[in-house]
Amino acid sequence: MLNEEGPSPVIVVAESADVSDKAVIGDGSKIWHLAQVREQAELGVNCIVGRGAYIGTGVKMGDNCKVQNYALVYEPAELEAGVFIGPAVVLTNDTYPRAVSPDGSLKSAHDWEPVGVTIREGASIGARAVCVAPVTIGRWATVAAGAVVAKDVPDFALMVGVPAKRHGWVGKAGFPLQRSGDNWVCPETGAVYVEQNEILREVEA
Repeated sequence: MLNEEGPSPVIVVAESADVSDKAVIGDGSKIWHLAQVREQAELGVNCIVGRGAYIGTGVKMGDNCKVQNYALVYEPAELEAGVFIGPAVVLTNDTYPRAVSPDGSLKSAHDWEPVGVTIREGASIGARAVCVAPVTIGRWATVAAGAVVAKDVPDFALMVGVPAKRHGWVGKAGFPLQRSGDNWVCPETGAVYVEQNEILREVEA
């Protein structure tokens, strides 16, 4: 595969994966065994879709996203760059799910309006967590394993439980932040964050 600047990283698609020829797959991306990527889905460069994962019709993924084994990313979800989706995570798309209409007839795709989950840059969703659409997960936030998110999540928030509630903050490195005077500090990188009105922002170095 070539582009104007020379060789591009190879796209790897496992033989058992089901990738629509109408999907757009970015250079360097890898799609592993039994995964399905539907039509009009758009994956950025260097994305990874794990074994048995599902990427729905028209889903948009930014560069360097990871979708782990058996995660279900239903349309019209949007993942910005650097998003991590853990094993068996579910991003829903139906606010009031029903298999049939009140008259007992089977519902078709035209009988309901999908709603999506939006996940901002760098955020992580832990294993078996569920994000109930429509919700937005803020930049660099972390949703703990097994949590159920039904409300919007602020940037850098650490969300835990069912229903998910904020239990502190995390930095860009993913580590829980520690209180230091009026600020919050990342124990891994030393980055400093300031909280105001339950909104966290990183202090420029």
